[in-house]
Amino acid sequence: MVVIWGALALAVIFVIAALVIGREARRLDALPPRPLFDLDEAVAWVADHLPFEISAVLSHDDVRNILDWNLEFFRSKGASGNGSSSHADERVIVSEAETVDFVLARSASTGSPYTAAQVHAVLDAQRTYLEAIGAIGPEGPAGPDA
Repeated sequence: MVVIWGALALAVIFVIAALVIGREARRLDALPPRPLFDLDEAVAWVADHLPFEISAVLSHDDVRNILDWNLEFFRSKGASGNGSSSHADERVIVSEAETVDFVLARSASTGSPYTAAQVHAVLDAQRTYLEAIGAIGPEGPAGPDA
């Protein structure tokens, strides 16, 4: 009799576990995948999508440097991360001109003579990459404080 009750208990536990796992799998399947910024992938993608006159001059290492400095600038402004900070409702607005100026200043400090046109091209291609992986989308409606 104990064996029957044990088998019945195991069967009930298995059914409950299967239902819970199935429900969670369906819930997770309905969610879009979270975009993941991979620097190596971004460098290759951006370098492949630059205008010819820019890609003829910049190497993959140059593209990596520009992307690294762009990310450094975003971190300094608090505009990178997963949105889990206590100030998630605060907007961080960074202009393209500020970003380009920062990247050009960093490149000058390291002796890398990038032009504004080269930096703009890399940052434009990076924006397209971020849209392609779903990290950024179209602008939302203007809020009350916009």
